[in-house]
Amino acid sequence: MKKDMSQAQPLLVHLVSHGPYCLDGVAAAVAVARYRTGATIVPHFSGNEHINQVIRAISLEAAPAGSELWITDISWNEKETDAHLRDLAAHGVKIYWFDHHRTALKRYAAGKINVPFTEHVVSEKVSAARLVYEHLEQQLTTADQDNETFTAFSPVVAMADDNDRWIHAIPGSRELALTIRTLGEDRDSLAGYEALLKIDPAVTYTPAMRAAYEKSIREIQTSFAVAEKSRVSLAVPGTPYTLVTAVCEGYSSEIGDAWGKTATQTVFAFYDLKGEGVSLRRSPDCQADLSQLAQFFGGGGHPAAAGCRPTDLHRLFAQELARLLASAFPSLAAADDRSSH
Repeated sequence: MKKDMSQAQPLLVHLVSHGPYCLDGVAAAVAVARYRTGATIVPHFSGNEHINQVIRAISLEAAPAGSELWITDISWNEKETDAHLRDLAAHGVKIYWFDHHRTALKRYAAGKINVPFTEHVVSEKVSAARLVYEHLEQQLTTADQDNETFTAFSPVVAMADDNDRWIHAIPGSRELALTIRTLGEDRDSLAGYEALLKIDPAVTYTPAMRAAYEKSIREIQTSFAVAEKSRVSLAVPGTPYTLVTAVCEGYSSEIGDAWGKTATQTVFAFYDLKGEGVSLRRSPDCQADLSQLAQFFGGGGHPAAAGCRPTDLHRLFAQELARLLASAFPSLAAADDRSSH
């Protein structure tokens, strides 16, 4: 008889993952939570811009000896964070890391990540959720253990992988990603995480999930309209590439996918008014490595999809606004002169 995985669980598990608006990051975290049945789970979600602070906020007091820290679908880039993770490990915390972003893989391969992991898997072959799930599934098999709560989550993991790699061969994967994105619009909300924590193998939507999906469809239409109005195209000198920039209100992947169907050798850069970051996408024929472009501005991601937050972007916007408004001042002054007479 196989042993039940719910026996002998760790006291406390901290989960740090990309989200709470990212299906892959949320699914990776939920896979761990469902695997660690019976443990006390503390989820933390973050974007790349805050990940170092989020990890370092997990103190020695918050993570006692024997507890676990799982970092999934995201990485850090400061030496101080490495040092903090080493302190946690020396304190007796077991640290696990699973990531599939090329920028993270390059930093790891270059020896720029110095942490004594208990276990780690870094590969861009599949999504982070699938890396986590397949690793834990193998752990169950090796230990001859059962965990129905965990194995029932496999359909969601398959959908997360299908959507994150933009395959969209599994019906409903894109819709689920849009739903989790909308549920995670409030960065402090765990609504998406909690929905997947309880979801059944048939991926049955709750009323809240259905409402979130319907809202996402309306928001996509609005974002497309904003992007079309702001679209700018620029041939990049000395390269075969065309750079298309635009402002959007979320859903950069959907816009990039639609625009890419009629573009060649094109890189798309969207400034997301909601996330206040830049999302990079490319046309199907384009081979530009967007992860390198994003890394130049402190971001990261994949060759075909990446993101960053240029530090002076808001100042540049403000400068352009100042120039635009200042150009109208001569007319304003003339009007004032006429009115004074």
